[in-house]
Amino acid sequence: MKNIQLGLKENWQQFTLLVLVNMMVGGMVGLERTVVPLVGTEEFNIQSDIVVFSFIIAFGIVKAFTNLISGVLADKYTRKKVLIWGWLVGLPVPFLLAFAPSWNWILFANVLLGVSQGLAWSMTVNMKIDLVGKKSRGLAMGLNEAAGYGAVGLTALLTGYLASHYGLRPEPFYIGIAYTIVGILLSIFLVKDTRKHAELEAAQIQATTSGEEAHKPNLWWVFKQTSFKSKNLFSISQAGLINNLNDGMSWGVFPLLFMSLGVGLEGVGWIKAVYPVVWGVGQIVTGPLADKWGRKPLIVWGMFIQVLGHIVIGMEILDPLTAGLVGSVLLGLGTAMVYPALLAAISDAAHPNWRASSLGVYRFWRDMGYAIGALMAGIVGNFFGLMWAVHIAGIITFISGIVVWVRMKETLEK
Repeated sequence: MKNIQLGLKENWQQFTLLVLVNMMVGGMVGLERTVVPLVGTEEFNIQSDIVVFSFIIAFGIVKAFTNLISGVLADKYTRKKVLIWGWLVGLPVPFLLAFAPSWNWILFANVLLGVSQGLAWSMTVNMKIDLVGKKSRGLAMGLNEAAGYGAVGLTALLTGYLASHYGLRPEPFYIGIAYTIVGILLSIFLVKDTRKHAELEAAQIQATTSGEEAHKPNLWWVFKQTSFKSKNLFSISQAGLINNLNDGMSWGVFPLLFMSLGVGLEGVGWIKAVYPVVWGVGQIVTGPLADKWGRKPLIVWGMFIQVLGHIVIGMEILDPLTAGLVGSVLLGLGTAMVYPALLAAISDAAHPNWRASSLGVYRFWRDMGYAIGALMAGIVGNFFGLMWAVHIAGIITFISGIVVWVRMKETLEK
């Protein structure tokens, strides 16, 4: 462990580089936020909400399962190798989105994107946690997710602008080609592996704040522990799932809902951008607050603020653009509170020996929320209208916040 040190200050150069890489990773998701649902309805004339949202379902399921094995792969092959593999899998995605001749090719692009995101984003999370140690986890996750989701929002806005001026395809997707080239070059030539940092921290800790001990369990043991056996890890995992259920719902529903309410393409671009930009930038503040105030208060109140966002979007007394913007700000603010606190709480509760695998299980459940949210929105939208999908998501989010309030104990070591 010679010359290996833990801490943000001690590793600021690699940390900053990983923040930049995660901006490229997040930008790849932002490519789809505004334009792809409209490609389905306007170019391919798809009438069913479930079929239109199928690209989100495919993305969510594949990303969830890739998250599950990403920690195991990282422990076996190193974090850096898995990060590079993620970029290589994602290389064809912007070309497929730009030139796909049928909807099935769009679905295939999202399978590749799910694998790419599951590998690449998982590694940027793990590598930053490895570098900073236990004192600055909230800040580290705030900066990581701020970079990623800030890029999601800005790319969603930019693609909406390009689509309104040049058409839905191919111009909006050219940005993704630049993201993949920059991301893969940085990952190959400048990023350094961080597994030695995790080993150093593991040697210093016998048991975590939740009492989780230092041993090398198999993935099935970690899956059970993270999913339901540990009250804390269960509470965190279900909150992550419901949080991304909201995102999966909004990803598919908002472009179609607000276009149907008379909001133009640029307006939809703004609504789609505000949510992840507030989500992203807000984490620069909420990440450090999770280190100061604790994880649980931010998770509980973040879920309740998201509920308020759903309520505002459903208010008929507001014009659709105003309701969409204000509701998206509230959704973004609530998610900004929840996201770094959840990641930090998982990192607190899981021992460093099996933390990468536990993070993979948490992110499996969290990103399964994309698929569940899109499927729920498609079914509810077909039968009761898209606005009811927003209402149902709000009710589920409220219940999830209550679960955290009742079952989770604070994980921050005082």
